[in-house]
Amino acid sequence: MTKYTGIQATDALFTRPKEDLVPLALDLFRFQYANNPLYRQYTDALGVDPAAVDAPEAIPFLPISFFKTQVVKTGDFLPEAVFASSGTTGMVTSQHAVKDLGLYKASFTAGFERFYGPVTDWCVLGLLPSYLERGNSSLVVMVDELIRQSGHPDSGFYLYEHEALYGVLQRLEALGQKTLLIGVTFALLDLTERYSLSLRHTVVMETGGMKGRRRELTRAELHAFLIQRLGVQTIHAEYGMTELLSQAYSQGGGLFSCPPWMKVLVRSEDDPLEVRTEGEGILNIIDLANRWSCGFLATEDTGRVYPDGRFEVSGRVDNSDIRGCSLLVV
Repeated sequence: MTKYTGIQATDALFTRPKEDLVPLALDLFRFQYANNPLYRQYTDALGVDPAAVDAPEAIPFLPISFFKTQVVKTGDFLPEAVFASSGTTGMVTSQHAVKDLGLYKASFTAGFERFYGPVTDWCVLGLLPSYLERGNSSLVVMVDELIRQSGHPDSGFYLYEHEALYGVLQRLEALGQKTLLIGVTFALLDLTERYSLSLRHTVVMETGGMKGRRRELTRAELHAFLIQRLGVQTIHAEYGMTELLSQAYSQGGGLFSCPPWMKVLVRSEDDPLEVRTEGEGILNIIDLANRWSCGFLATEDTGRVYPDGRFEVSGRVDNSDIRGCSLLVV
């Protein structure tokens, strides 16, 4: 097996500056081309010469639809976990074979703390009923670990216990406790239609997803309603998916920022090889934490990438399957 000459140690990857992403991405591309048969076949089918790839825009991005029909692995290993995407009954879902859960936990912990500070400062409240009921959700694993790391006695998941959650939020507010309420969209709406609050010490973070339970809202409509009912200044959001091991965060207005080991680009709808570092199009993602599956994914989300690397999601490609995250349109 070809030796991976890039960053091996988990802590080293997540402490490198963003300027290191390009050489590390090129190194990871060559490693995955050599050791991921599916990715190599896809690259060859596109007619891409690996030796000529000298920039992130030139790297082939694997369509995430392959995760529905193929096992996407770099190297030969028995996965420690297999994450599955959300979907309606009868829908074929994506499967992500994860070699090392420790790598995933290190990635989302480092990403969260880069934007929000030490997890131990927070009380973490998860409102993710549909994800908890599935049992193989990468989002549940992330929030469960953040709950554990927080160490706060009130941290935990709330299934449909809106009354209990309302009481906890009131008590934490009275104590001035920094609190993260992270929830799937329809569950946050269920809570706020029943209760209103005035939250000054709480970050409300939505993860997307109506699951066909409600009329779809634009992001602006959703955030305006949640802001009015919860008394917060802004609504935060998390951008992640089953096929990734890293997340981007929005701290307001639906504008997402990536950690240094993750980068979003845009591609043309007509030509998958026409990739740009900024502008409007369909989103491609580099995730250096995804070293044992594929670190270069062509999503089905449309959006805009700005010159500073931040991005926004505007919708989905026509005829693509409905997914649990980022279904909202601007």
